[in-house]
Amino acid sequence: MDYINIFIRSIFIDNMVFAYFFGMCSYLAVSKTVNTSFGLGLAVTFVLSITVPVNYLLNDYVLSEGALVWLDNLLGVQEPLFAEFDLSFLSFIMFIAVIASMVQLVEMIVEKFAPALYSQLGIFLPLIAVNCAILGGSLFMQEREYANLGEATVFGVGSGIGWLLAIVGIAAIREKIQYSDIPAPLRGLGITFIVTGLMGVAFMSFMGIQL
Repeated sequence: MDYINIFIRSIFIDNMVFAYFFGMCSYLAVSKTVNTSFGLGLAVTFVLSITVPVNYLLNDYVLSEGALVWLDNLLGVQEPLFAEFDLSFLSFIMFIAVIASMVQLVEMIVEKFAPALYSQLGIFLPLIAVNCAILGGSLFMQEREYANLGEATVFGVGSGIGWLLAIVGIAAIREKIQYSDIPAPLRGLGITFIVTGLMGVAFMSFMGIQL
């Protein structure tokens, strides 16, 4: 039940775009067509699904206070030595290093198997490494102190799907409103911001879900 709760909340209630406005730069820039948005959304989902559980293990067994107790046990040290270390101040740089590595992997895979999508995404594919939604997923995982790797993984997958849902949704709307009579000052990003705000209000209705 906890897994379902975390999964549903991360998609609809704690949506990275509509609840926290994370990843807005690529959300606004790439969401001109559904195909391109879907490709980027899949890439973000993949990166979140990998980096959140990896960073959970990194935080739980290396960075947090007392996390290195396993090293004392491995070395057979009688008095606490490594267990007293608190490396949590390295969280940001270590999380970003893991994210950058995964983004590089995704970039190589997309370039190899989907060159057309790679060309369409352009600079925004490598910029996933500095997408605040990706780092936000790991920081939320750390802040909420999930009980195990399974919960962290479900949260990462759900957050990615939520971001995918948001960017594909706005892309579909933007494709349709191209044929609408929109006042000139609101065309482009103006109407996109308005629609995003309305979608955020709509997603607030999911806060009433009791799981």
